[in-house]
Amino acid sequence: MKLIFVAAFLLGTALERGVTGSVAPKNADWWENTVFYQIYPRSFKDSDGDGIGDIKGVAEKVEYLKDLGIGAVWLSPVFKSPMVDFGYDISDYRDISPIFGTMADFDALAARLKQAGLKLIVDFVPNHSSDQHEWFQKSISKEDPYTDYYVWHDGKINENGTRVPPSNWVSNFGGSAWTWNENRQQYYLHQFGWQQPDLNFRNPNVVREMKDILKFWIDKGVDGFRMDAVSHMFEDQELRDESPRAGVEETDTLPDEFTYHDHIYMLNQPESYAMVREWRVMFDELRQKDGIQRIIMTEIQHNSTIQKTVAYYGNESFPLAHVPFNFKLFHLNRDSNANDFINMHKFWLDNMPKAKGMVANWIWGNHDNVRPASRFYRELIDGINMLGLLVPGVAIVYNGDEIGMTDTYIRWDQTIDPMAFKAGPTRYRKWSRDGCRTPFQWDTSVSAGFSTHSKTQLPVNPNYWVLNAKQQMEDRYSNLKVFKKLVELKKKQTFKKGDYQFYALTDWLLAFTRKLDGFSTYAVVINLGSDLTTTKGLAEAAGLPSNLTVIVPSVNSGFESGQVVETDNVLLRPKASLVLSTGGGLSTLGVKNNPHVANVHSSQPCDHGLRSSGLRAQARWPL
Repeated sequence: MKLIFVAAFLLGTALERGVTGSVAPKNADWWENTVFYQIYPRSFKDSDGDGIGDIKGVAEKVEYLKDLGIGAVWLSPVFKSPMVDFGYDISDYRDISPIFGTMADFDALAARLKQAGLKLIVDFVPNHSSDQHEWFQKSISKEDPYTDYYVWHDGKINENGTRVPPSNWVSNFGGSAWTWNENRQQYYLHQFGWQQPDLNFRNPNVVREMKDILKFWIDKGVDGFRMDAVSHMFEDQELRDESPRAGVEETDTLPDEFTYHDHIYMLNQPESYAMVREWRVMFDELRQKDGIQRIIMTEIQHNSTIQKTVAYYGNESFPLAHVPFNFKLFHLNRDSNANDFINMHKFWLDNMPKAKGMVANWIWGNHDNVRPASRFYRELIDGINMLGLLVPGVAIVYNGDEIGMTDTYIRWDQTIDPMAFKAGPTRYRKWSRDGCRTPFQWDTSVSAGFSTHSKTQLPVNPNYWVLNAKQQMEDRYSNLKVFKKLVELKKKQTFKKGDYQFYALTDWLLAFTRKLDGFSTYAVVINLGSDLTTTKGLAEAAGLPSNLTVIVPSVNSGFESGQVVETDNVLLRPKASLVLSTGGGLSTLGVKNNPHVANVHSSQPCDHGLRSSGLRAQARWPL
């Protein structure tokens, strides 16, 4: 009852809101301004030549990860699993899938990351297990104490005398969220695939089991957990039917698809917040004992309201998750203009609670969504990375987005995503996640250096010969080098503690500034449009001097780091972007004494570096 009261308090009380513009200076915990790098292990690096990435493959690339400048690695599930949903269907929470390696491999990876100064976050899937899990098999046979470890129901008898599911709830993968089990003679709930039965968190034994599992991995030395699908953990106890969401009839959504209904009974129930609160109390108590800050990152269904999403922060008296995932940037695309970007950022910043230890977070790519280089434009990836990395708060980057990887076209006969399979051959592309999960493009060798096997778990993108990490390490201008400079910039005091302000200089020219007394001021300008444009009005709007220095130019900008420009007269190509500064900090970004920097005032893209180095003829930047 106490926990339910806490959850009701969180949902029913107006939390103290932040005001766009100010970041309170304080002594931050390690995670509050860091860059988290998500690794989808199946697609990152294959060490044994079977075409599937593994833990040893990740370990091989620790130096690469360290060189990126990131602070933490988030490892998608590597637990024992039949791999129906590629690790999100766990059959043993305390073991490693043989596909990925052994527990010894995991321990070795954890040790190498620690030695490299990188934190390790592991994916944790509390909402459901695999139907192959021992708990579920014993629950089917009603073997205590497992009888009620899952959500079972007799169903109901309709007017025709036929037994039917207890509600009209639809699975995330499409179709009914209820499946009949012939042995037990009851329906069980599965908000994802039918092989992923929902655990019953109203059973205190399940709560205890999950806490024990968390403690098991904490004892292994992990620094936190990304909690999968926490918004699904509890459901309405009355199992009430859900109604179609407003306007859905005007969309291309079918009644048996998850996004058809308004999920007021399946998602974000008060008890879900209370459960996260229990975990937070557990983590805070451990910190009091050993002094180690471990964090909770929560995945919330992306179409949840902003109020229900930010409520996972809790408040200063009852903190919940450290990082409730912000998926709002996934609502932006090629049609989004400067005001759309500003409004989406303000939407989160204005609604999240303003309290100590509560910071914004930004996600613009992951294993479930179209990559940003495809969702926006390949040429815009530097600008998108600037936006994600240089606004206040935590940045969460998906492997491959640092080099601008694009989605791979996956034919129906190549499809492996269960969500796509459920949709069928005529609608699979709407739901498929395979395109963003293809192998990491390391170099130009067999299978892009991902594997020695020519056949990989998903096909390698055919653009790997021009888009790969090795080439970008060697090129003077590359998305990878821009990314690394941005990560380094993020560590500066102005970006840790400085104020921020957004500007729409035109419909398609976005700008924002970061300012902190006593430190350099930074301005970021991004041309989202299709035409050449100038930064006219930037100096007056943002209170900037008449000249600024280019700190980080996008690959396609034509500008050089160290170049001095007129603040109101920078000519930006379509999709080009720049980080500008009032001065200072150049040496730490590797541009001090750069022989290619022109010591003249120029606000025009010049490409003198390209011509002087002969890279124009070798252009390796995919369009």
